[in-house]
Amino acid sequence: MARQNPFDGLAEFLAVANNKSVRKAALDLEVTPGAISQALQKLERRLGTPLFHRTTRRISLTEAGEALLAEVAPAAQAIEASLDQASGSSSEPSGTLKLLVERLAVPFVIEPILPEFCAAWPKVKVDITVSNRHHDFVAGGYDAGIIIGPYIAQDMIAVRLSPHFHWAVFGSPDYFRKHGRPRVPVDLASHNCIRFRRPEKGDIYRWEFLENGQNISIEPSGPVTVNDGELMQRLAARGQGLIYSSTYHASHRVAAGQLEPVLLDYSPGTDGLFLYFTKAAQTQPKLRAFIEACSELRRSSAD
Repeated sequence: MARQNPFDGLAEFLAVANNKSVRKAALDLEVTPGAISQALQKLERRLGTPLFHRTTRRISLTEAGEALLAEVAPAAQAIEASLDQASGSSSEPSGTLKLLVERLAVPFVIEPILPEFCAAWPKVKVDITVSNRHHDFVAGGYDAGIIIGPYIAQDMIAVRLSPHFHWAVFGSPDYFRKHGRPRVPVDLASHNCIRFRRPEKGDIYRWEFLENGQNISIEPSGPVTVNDGELMQRLAARGQGLIYSSTYHASHRVAAGQLEPVLLDYSPGTDGLFLYFTKAAQTQPKLRAFIEACSELRRSSAD
């Protein structure tokens, strides 16, 4: 009896897990959806357990599928990187660079870098997912992510993209002339606050402060709620109310005189933005080129 190839079905499994669709996986692998389904069925029979929950509208991983993905995805990245090196393609970046990016990083990292990066490396396609939920990093097959420092998994390699920054309350000069300035966090109860609904979770973001060595959080009150950070800042600059944001994100409007920070003595700090990736992924030419582009942006910002 012929020995079963241990790799049979794994490419199809990874493609479906990453795309959450048999049809999209078939397009990626340039085969028919039927071929994908047949390969998955053979793999599941071999393993003796279902890897996907299937309905007429969606497909999702079972517990066994999640466990297999967590083991196989990093190994697949390492294999891809090794093949790149062996084929001599390390001299020229190519392929698709998949990035999972914190919303905060879009105007400060992605927008400045992308035009020059794409012009410099025309063989690299960039696929960007903007999300503050990074627990899907491995399952999504991403090459790298950009996130605030404290949330990076310990087994990742991280490259700093921004200086340290703080969280603070901001308002326009006109708002403060009309309503005064809060002196302590409890004063916010008498102010109009623009509330932020987190798109991924749907909850209202609580404003966090450090008072007498203790971390406290306040759910702001106000007539306006948004789920977009840029809109939130624009409304604040027009005097609509107070917002809670990072000093990094609000820096350009502070410099322009549109916003002013308050309650800085109560503002918690953070680690800043980082690019992160696995040890195996860093050998990929496309990622090395992006790392260098990020490093150049960091150097130019420091000048």
